[in-house]
Amino acid sequence: MYSSQLTENTSQQNQPNFYQWQYQTMLYQFLLEIVKNRKPAEVLLEFKRLFIDYESSSTNLAPIQELSELVSSNNQEEFLHTIKRSCYILINNWEIGRNYAAIKELSNLLSEVKDKQTLESSELDTNPHIHLLNKFLNGQDYDELNLFISAKYDSSPTTKKGHWSNRYSSYLLAPQYTNNNNPIEQREAAKVLAEQLKNQFKFELAMYTARSQSTTKSQEIPNNPTGLGDQVLRLIKMIVAKRGSYSYENLANIFLNQTRDMNYKDFKVSLHKYLISATNNYQQKKKDLLAFLQHSLANKFKNLYNEHNNELLNDALLLRSCNKVIDYLTTEDQQEPSELFVLLLSQGHPLSLVIVLLKIIMICPNARGHLDTCIAKLIQYYTNYPEEECKWVINFFEVFNITFAIHADNVKYNLIKMSGKRKKDSSATSLDGYRVFSQLQEDDVVMKSED
Repeated sequence: MYSSQLTENTSQQNQPNFYQWQYQTMLYQFLLEIVKNRKPAEVLLEFKRLFIDYESSSTNLAPIQELSELVSSNNQEEFLHTIKRSCYILINNWEIGRNYAAIKELSNLLSEVKDKQTLESSELDTNPHIHLLNKFLNGQDYDELNLFISAKYDSSPTTKKGHWSNRYSSYLLAPQYTNNNNPIEQREAAKVLAEQLKNQFKFELAMYTARSQSTTKSQEIPNNPTGLGDQVLRLIKMIVAKRGSYSYENLANIFLNQTRDMNYKDFKVSLHKYLISATNNYQQKKKDLLAFLQHSLANKFKNLYNEHNNELLNDALLLRSCNKVIDYLTTEDQQEPSELFVLLLSQGHPLSLVIVLLKIIMICPNARGHLDTCIAKLIQYYTNYPEEECKWVINFFEVFNITFAIHADNVKYNLIKMSGKRKKDSSATSLDGYRVFSQLQEDDVVMKSED
């Protein structure tokens, strides 16, 4: 649930552009007052009067005056911020009161206005308000609002089976909560929803993993939450097989202890070795991948923050470095896939790339927000491609989603030998005799296959 204090925080934005956004105080206070004390239908009517009809009434004199001054100034950036923040003030308070229908009505209202042909042909000189409203309805802010509402409230089977990118809403929300220029209401709501969606996926994956291995015919198998079909069980076994003293968690702890008092130049050398070692554990024969990755990262590290080479490593420098390596491996310009990303996936190594990203987060959990944002940028880049043309990159997103769900803090997977002689290797063939047991630690309930 979203904090009520958050939606009432109309004077403190905790963002770089605070000086720019502080002038709509009366408008925000007006919306807070009516959303808490009046029926949703009345609130929607007042919202429509302000932002759609742009007309005054006996109840909105102060806020319409502020809005009029904003429209007259033709400050597009501030107008977009104001209408966006106003939407989230209503949404967050309706969420607290469980008035979900009102949120859908707000979405429908904006959608209906967007569909009107009169808005599309309006000009700035004839109607500056319509021009600014048009910019909102045809821009990124409205798209982000639609994404949030759809991910939160539209859980119909049709939606889930729609465009392939719908499966990754938890990552698509990341740019909303990592962008400090967004209203605090939007950032908090997007972050909470993203965590809810990740937890839902973790639960569904654990349930499917357990029950799909059941030998009881009457046991109902839940829907597979992934896009990998039956192959997901083998992938999970491959990931879980990397446990024990050489688990990624233990390797990360060893690395952090060894580099604690290093200068930055030596740290970069150790980081390079750490990321490459055991990366291709499941594809040991493909040494060309390791050589290529090792050479590519070595070249990148040569000039990475060289001005800090003689300084001792600190948390800020660790975070900056990990974020930069994530950029190298995903998208360096936050728009298009990086060269390393395309080359690694074109060679058929999605799991190897995911493991490198996982190892980065293991040593720097604070880099997770940046990683999720980069994943979102990649998803957005490939969104316009038909699913048939980008199955290779969708496969990466699936492997990424599953791997990070398995290594989450609140879920534990174990691989148990069921029968036959125990083998030392963890190849796909040897894993057939194992079953996966999953446990949601927060509930302390073990979900396992039934004999």
